[in-house]
Amino acid sequence: MTLTPDLPGPFWLVGCGNMGGAMLRGWLDAGVDPARITVIRPSGAPVAGGVRVLTVAPEDEVPALVMLAMKPQMLDAAVPGLAPALDARTILVSILAGVEQASLRARFPVCETVVRAMPNTPVGIRKGAIALYSDGTDNPALVAVDVLMRALGTVEWVDAESLFDVVTALSGCGPAFLFRFADAMAEAAVHLGLPRDQAARLAIATVEGASALAAASHETPAQLADRVASPGGATRKGLDVLDHHDRLVLLMRQTLEAAVRRSREMAEAARGGS
Repeated sequence: MTLTPDLPGPFWLVGCGNMGGAMLRGWLDAGVDPARITVIRPSGAPVAGGVRVLTVAPEDEVPALVMLAMKPQMLDAAVPGLAPALDARTILVSILAGVEQASLRARFPVCETVVRAMPNTPVGIRKGAIALYSDGTDNPALVAVDVLMRALGTVEWVDAESLFDVVTALSGCGPAFLFRFADAMAEAAVHLGLPRDQAARLAIATVEGASALAAASHETPAQLADRVASPGGATRKGLDVLDHHDRLVLLMRQTLEAAVRRSREMAEAARGGS
Protein backbone atom coordinates (compact mmCIF):
# COMPACT_ATOMS: atom_id res chain seq x y z
CA MET A 1 0.00 0.00 0.00
CA THR A 2 1.35 3.42 -0.97
CA LEU A 3 1.72 5.82 1.94
CA THR A 4 0.31 9.32 1.65
CA PRO A 5 3.23 11.65 0.83
CA ASP A 6 4.03 14.13 3.59
CA LEU A 7 4.80 17.40 1.83
CA PRO A 8 7.73 19.24 3.46
CA GLY A 9 5.81 22.55 3.36
CA PRO A 10 3.95 24.72 0.85
CA PHE A 11 3.91 23.09 -2.57
CA TRP A 12 3.59 25.31 -5.64
CA LEU A 13 2.53 23.70 -8.92
CA VAL A 14 3.45 26.15 -11.68
CA GLY A 15 1.25 25.27 -14.63
CA CYS A 16 -1.54 22.72 -14.56
CA GLY A 17 -2.07 21.44 -18.10
CA ASN A 18 -2.45 17.83 -19.17
CA MET A 19 0.54 16.42 -17.29
CA GLY A 20 0.48 18.74 -14.29
CA GLY A 21 -3.24 18.18 -13.94
CA ALA A 22 -2.80 14.41 -14.13
CA MET A 23 -0.15 14.51 -11.40
CA LEU A 24 -2.37 16.71 -9.23
CA ARG A 25 -5.26 14.25 -9.58
CA GLY A 26 -2.97 11.40 -8.63
CA TRP A 27 -1.66 13.15 -5.52
CA LEU A 28 -5.11 14.12 -4.33
CA ASP A 29 -6.26 10.54 -4.88
CA ALA A 30 -3.27 9.42 -2.80
CA GLY A 31 -4.50 11.57 0.08
CA VAL A 32 -2.35 14.69 -0.22
CA ASP A 33 -4.06 17.59 1.57
CA PRO A 34 -5.26 19.99 -1.16
CA ALA A 35 -4.79 22.91 1.21
CA ARG A 36 -1.01 22.34 1.02
CA ILE A 37 -0.97 22.88 -2.75
CA THR A 38 -1.04 26.16 -4.67
CA VAL A 39 -1.48 26.10 -8.43
CA ILE A 40 0.01 29.10 -10.25
CA ARG A 41 -1.37 29.56 -13.75
CA PRO A 42 -1.90 32.72 -15.83
CA SER A 43 -5.54 31.86 -16.54
CA GLY A 44 -6.45 31.51 -12.88
CA ALA A 45 -8.86 28.76 -13.91
CA PRO A 46 -9.93 26.61 -10.96
CA VAL A 47 -8.70 23.06 -10.56
CA ALA A 48 -9.65 20.50 -7.91
CA GLY A 49 -11.66 21.48 -4.87
CA GLY A 50 -9.61 22.83 -1.96
CA VAL A 51 -6.59 23.70 -4.11
CA ARG A 52 -5.70 27.40 -4.12
CA VAL A 53 -5.23 28.84 -7.62
CA LEU A 54 -3.32 32.08 -8.20
CA THR A 55 -2.22 33.91 -11.33
CA VAL A 56 1.11 34.97 -9.77
CA ALA A 57 3.37 33.63 -7.04
CA PRO A 58 2.20 34.56 -3.53
CA GLU A 59 4.31 37.12 -1.69
CA ASP A 60 3.63 35.92 1.86
CA GLU A 61 5.27 32.48 1.82
CA VAL A 62 8.37 30.61 0.73
CA PRO A 63 7.57 27.27 -0.91
CA ALA A 64 9.21 24.09 0.30
CA LEU A 65 8.74 22.53 -3.13
CA VAL A 66 8.05 24.01 -6.55
CA MET A 67 7.22 21.93 -9.59
CA LEU A 68 7.57 23.50 -13.02
CA ALA A 69 4.80 22.08 -15.20
CA MET A 70 4.23 24.77 -17.80
CA LYS A 71 5.14 24.37 -21.47
CA PRO A 72 8.95 24.50 -21.85
CA GLN A 73 8.77 27.57 -24.09
CA MET A 74 6.97 29.44 -21.28
CA LEU A 75 9.78 28.94 -18.77
CA ASP A 76 11.58 32.24 -19.30
CA ALA A 77 8.35 34.22 -18.99
CA ALA A 78 7.73 32.60 -15.58
CA VAL A 79 11.21 33.09 -14.12
CA PRO A 80 11.03 36.82 -13.14
CA GLY A 81 7.91 36.33 -11.03
CA LEU A 82 9.00 33.02 -9.56
CA ALA A 83 12.74 33.06 -8.88
CA PRO A 84 12.73 35.86 -6.24
CA ALA A 85 10.23 33.90 -4.12
CA LEU A 86 12.48 30.85 -3.72
CA ASP A 87 15.30 30.24 -1.29
CA ALA A 88 18.07 27.68 -0.82
CA ARG A 89 15.76 25.23 0.94
CA THR A 90 13.21 25.21 -1.88
CA ILE A 91 13.22 21.92 -3.78
CA LEU A 92 12.83 22.63 -7.48
CA VAL A 93 11.29 19.86 -9.58
CA SER A 94 10.93 20.26 -13.34
CA ILE A 95 8.89 18.12 -15.72
CA LEU A 96 9.88 20.32 -18.68
CA ALA A 97 11.01 18.09 -21.52
CA GLY A 98 14.49 18.94 -22.79
CA VAL A 99 15.33 21.52 -20.11
CA GLU A 100 18.58 20.39 -18.51
CA GLN A 101 19.83 20.79 -14.96
CA ALA A 102 22.32 23.45 -16.00
CA SER A 103 19.57 25.49 -17.66
CA LEU A 104 17.39 25.20 -14.56
CA ARG A 105 20.22 26.17 -12.22
CA ALA A 106 21.07 29.16 -14.39
CA ARG A 107 17.52 30.44 -13.95
CA PHE A 108 17.06 29.44 -10.30
CA PRO A 109 20.57 29.64 -8.83
CA VAL A 110 19.41 29.89 -5.22
CA CYS A 111 17.89 26.39 -5.13
CA GLU A 112 20.28 23.78 -3.75
CA THR A 113 18.19 20.79 -4.85
CA VAL A 114 17.04 20.61 -8.45
CA VAL A 115 15.35 17.46 -9.78
CA ARG A 116 14.32 16.65 -13.32
CA ALA A 117 11.25 14.40 -13.54
CA MET A 118 9.68 12.78 -16.55
CA PRO A 119 6.24 11.33 -15.74
CA ASN A 120 3.66 10.00 -18.13
CA THR A 121 -0.10 10.51 -18.23
CA PRO A 122 -1.09 7.34 -16.29
CA VAL A 123 0.10 9.20 -13.16
CA GLY A 124 -3.49 10.50 -13.10
CA ILE A 125 -4.64 7.01 -12.06
CA ARG A 126 -1.43 6.38 -10.06
CA LYS A 127 -0.13 3.91 -12.63
CA GLY A 128 2.55 6.18 -14.07
CA ALA A 129 6.21 5.64 -14.85
CA ILE A 130 8.34 8.48 -13.52
CA ALA A 131 12.05 8.93 -14.31
CA LEU A 132 14.07 11.17 -11.98
CA TYR A 133 17.52 12.72 -12.17
CA SER A 134 19.35 15.14 -9.90
CA ASP A 135 22.87 16.40 -9.40
CA GLY A 136 21.93 17.41 -5.85
CA THR A 137 23.34 15.83 -2.70
CA ASP A 138 20.70 16.75 -0.12
CA ASN A 139 19.48 13.25 0.62
CA PRO A 140 16.40 14.21 2.71
CA ALA A 141 15.25 16.50 -0.12
CA LEU A 142 15.74 13.77 -2.72
CA VAL A 143 13.91 11.27 -0.53
CA ALA A 144 11.00 13.71 -0.22
CA VAL A 145 10.77 13.92 -4.02
CA ASP A 146 11.05 10.14 -4.32
CA VAL A 147 8.18 9.55 -1.89
CA LEU A 148 6.03 12.18 -3.59
CA MET A 149 6.53 10.57 -7.01
CA ARG A 150 6.06 6.99 -5.80
CA ALA A 151 2.49 7.92 -4.89
CA LEU A 152 1.93 8.24 -8.66
CA GLY A 153 3.44 4.95 -9.83
CA THR A 154 6.82 3.39 -10.59
CA VAL A 155 9.91 5.54 -10.03
CA GLU A 156 13.30 5.05 -11.68
CA TRP A 157 16.32 7.25 -10.89
CA VAL A 158 18.52 7.79 -13.95
CA ASP A 159 22.26 7.80 -13.28
CA ALA A 160 23.30 10.12 -16.11
CA GLU A 161 21.46 13.15 -17.39
CA SER A 162 22.58 12.25 -20.91
CA LEU A 163 20.09 9.35 -20.73
CA PHE A 164 17.15 11.56 -19.79
CA ASP A 165 16.15 12.17 -23.38
CA VAL A 166 15.96 8.41 -23.84
CA VAL A 167 13.63 7.85 -20.88
CA THR A 168 11.58 10.80 -22.11
CA ALA A 169 11.10 9.01 -25.41
CA LEU A 170 10.50 5.61 -23.80
CA SER A 171 8.17 6.25 -20.87
CA GLY A 172 7.23 9.90 -21.27
CA CYS A 173 6.13 9.55 -24.89
CA GLY A 174 5.49 5.83 -24.63
CA PRO A 175 1.76 5.94 -23.76
CA ALA A 176 1.05 7.75 -27.04
CA PHE A 177 3.00 5.10 -28.96
CA LEU A 178 1.12 2.33 -27.17
CA PHE A 179 -2.23 4.02 -27.83
CA ARG A 180 -1.31 4.20 -31.51
CA PHE A 181 -0.41 0.51 -31.52
CA ALA A 182 -3.75 -0.40 -29.90
CA ASP A 183 -5.56 1.77 -32.44
CA ALA A 184 -3.68 0.07 -35.28
CA MET A 185 -4.69 -3.37 -33.98
CA ALA A 186 -8.32 -2.27 -33.87
CA GLU A 187 -8.13 -0.77 -37.37
CA ALA A 188 -6.70 -4.02 -38.69
CA ALA A 189 -9.62 -5.92 -37.17
CA VAL A 190 -12.08 -3.44 -38.71
CA HIS A 191 -10.44 -4.04 -42.09
CA LEU A 192 -11.11 -7.75 -41.61
CA GLY A 193 -14.79 -7.16 -40.84
CA LEU A 194 -15.14 -6.57 -37.10
CA PRO A 195 -17.41 -3.66 -36.05
CA ARG A 196 -15.33 -0.62 -35.10
CA ASP A 197 -16.67 -0.18 -31.56
CA GLN A 198 -16.20 -3.86 -30.77
CA ALA A 199 -12.68 -3.87 -32.23
CA ALA A 200 -11.74 -0.85 -30.11
CA ARG A 201 -13.06 -2.44 -26.90
CA LEU A 202 -11.24 -5.70 -27.55
CA ALA A 203 -7.97 -3.98 -28.45
CA ILE A 204 -8.00 -1.84 -25.30
CA ALA A 205 -8.93 -4.78 -23.07
CA THR A 206 -6.14 -6.81 -24.65
CA VAL A 207 -3.55 -4.11 -24.00
CA GLU A 208 -4.80 -3.65 -20.43
CA GLY A 209 -4.73 -7.34 -19.59
CA ALA A 210 -1.40 -8.02 -21.28
CA SER A 211 0.21 -5.04 -19.51
CA ALA A 212 -1.04 -6.25 -16.13
CA LEU A 213 0.24 -9.74 -16.85
CA ALA A 214 3.66 -8.44 -17.89
CA ALA A 215 3.89 -6.27 -14.76
CA ALA A 216 3.10 -9.23 -12.52
CA SER A 217 5.38 -11.72 -14.32
CA HIS A 218 9.03 -12.53 -13.70
CA GLU A 219 9.42 -13.29 -17.40
CA THR A 220 10.45 -10.74 -20.01
CA PRO A 221 7.91 -9.48 -22.57
CA ALA A 222 9.78 -11.46 -25.23
CA GLN A 223 9.42 -14.65 -23.18
CA LEU A 224 5.73 -13.97 -22.56
CA ALA A 225 5.16 -13.48 -26.29
CA ASP A 226 6.80 -16.82 -27.05
CA ARG A 227 4.71 -18.48 -24.34
CA VAL A 228 1.50 -17.33 -26.08
CA ALA A 229 2.71 -18.46 -29.51
CA SER A 230 2.31 -22.18 -30.14
CA PRO A 231 4.50 -23.59 -32.94
CA GLY A 232 2.64 -23.30 -36.21
CA GLY A 233 -0.32 -21.54 -34.58
CA ALA A 234 -2.09 -18.29 -35.40
CA THR A 235 -0.11 -16.19 -32.89
CA ARG A 236 3.19 -17.46 -34.26
CA LYS A 237 2.17 -16.59 -37.81
CA GLY A 238 1.32 -13.07 -36.72
CA LEU A 239 4.58 -12.71 -34.80
CA ASP A 240 6.45 -13.86 -37.88
CA VAL A 241 5.17 -10.74 -39.65
CA LEU A 242 6.24 -8.41 -36.83
CA ASP A 243 9.59 -10.16 -36.44
CA HIS A 244 10.48 -10.33 -40.14
CA HIS A 245 13.81 -8.52 -40.56
CA ASP A 246 13.22 -7.05 -37.06
CA ARG A 247 10.69 -4.68 -38.63
CA LEU A 248 8.90 -3.84 -35.35
CA VAL A 249 12.17 -3.37 -33.45
CA LEU A 250 13.51 -1.10 -36.18
CA LEU A 251 10.26 0.88 -36.33
CA MET A 252 10.32 1.48 -32.57
CA ARG A 253 14.00 2.40 -32.73
CA GLN A 254 13.22 5.02 -35.36
CA THR A 255 10.25 6.25 -33.30
CA LEU A 256 12.30 6.72 -30.13
CA GLU A 257 15.20 8.25 -32.04
CA ALA A 258 12.85 10.89 -33.46
CA ALA A 259 11.58 11.72 -29.98
CA VAL A 260 15.12 11.86 -28.59
CA ARG A 261 16.22 14.23 -31.36
CA ARG A 262 13.34 16.57 -30.56
CA SER A 263 14.18 16.53 -26.83
CA ARG A 264 17.76 17.48 -27.64
CA GLU A 265 16.58 20.30 -29.90
CA MET A 266 14.50 21.65 -27.03
CA ALA A 267 17.50 21.37 -24.70
CA GLU A 268 19.56 23.40 -27.13
CA ALA A 269 16.86 26.08 -27.26
CA ALA A 270 16.70 26.20 -23.45
CA ARG A 271 20.48 26.55 -23.19
CA GLY A 272 20.29 29.50 -25.54
CA GLY A 273 17.80 31.24 -23.29
CA SER A 274 19.67 30.73 -20.03
